[in-house]
Amino acid sequence: MKTKNTYWIIAGILNLFTTFLHLIGGQVDLINPLLKSNIETQVQTEMLGVWHMVTIILFASSIIFLKRGFNKKEAFNVELIRFISFLYIAFSFAFIFSSIILSTLAPQWILLFPIGVLGIIGFKKIKKNA
Repeated sequence: MKTKNTYWIIAGILNLFTTFLHLIGGQVDLINPLLKSNIETQVQTEMLGVWHMVTIILFASSIIFLKRGFNKKEAFNVELIRFISFLYIAFSFAFIFSSIILSTLAPQWILLFPIGVLGIIGFKKIKKNA
């Protein structure tokens, strides 16, 4: 019987926290001002759609990390976790580079990067035990 993957469980919890922070904090700080701005309605609509696409990705990947983290018996495709983890690392670099280019801290990477790293560490644990 396989053991649970603590790294993925922590990544899932951190990811779930990030999801709610994005959904609530981002709505107040970013989306509400966007919707009150003079930007074209079409642009507002597309930005709002993209915002909620990110929310869906955050929530879905939280479920995947937690489900796979607590999985003790059945075999599953661990490559999905690896892919999601590398995406989170890439997302964090997007925020780091944006921060450097615009000389303004975009702190999102502080949550995204550890989720990706924990996912990779958990992946290596699974591969080592296989």
